[in-house]
Amino acid sequence: MIRGQGVDHPLSALGWQQMRAAVGDDNPWDLILSSPMARARDFASELAARHGLPLAVDPELREVAMGAWEGRRPTELAEEEPATFSAFRSDPVANRPPGGERLEALQARIGRAYDRQIATYPGRHLLIVCHAGVSRAIVGHVLNADPQHWYRIRIDYAGLTRVRHDRYGISLEFVNAQRLRSWRHP
Repeated sequence: MIRGQGVDHPLSALGWQQMRAAVGDDNPWDLILSSPMARARDFASELAARHGLPLAVDPELREVAMGAWEGRRPTELAEEEPATFSAFRSDPVANRPPGGERLEALQARIGRAYDRQIATYPGRHLLIVCHAGVSRAIVGHVLNADPQHWYRIRIDYAGLTRVRHDRYGISLEFVNAQRLRSWRHP
């Protein structure tokens, strides 16, 4: 099902299981940041409480708006709107869902939020609990990649992505790890 910012379903039992398995029992973070959407915020809140960590909810970390397609299944769209759905799959920048957020707007929103959080918490090890579209936008932001390339990045459910900021700059260390590696911020 397509869940943008207009469909705020809570995590399913499987979603909770996947998220808990991804982070395990380790606690390498100094702070947890979260989207305001229930499927991210509820898990972030539970994880912060379990580890006694501060939690900050950032409204700009909400998922990309998918307009009229929210709440619908991709298979349904492919069957009912084959030309429109195919155009989106071929060029998601130029062919947004009706009423959907432009990727340039998402790029600006997420870049602004990410830079603000990094500046607010310099040198801190942050966990950002968010969504596939937001994760793509963050990866695109740190790699300075245009939105037309973001959909080449597969983002798994409960996949972990690590970005490191150090004296040498920014590096993308991994995307889609399925289990938290034993890593501490130096």
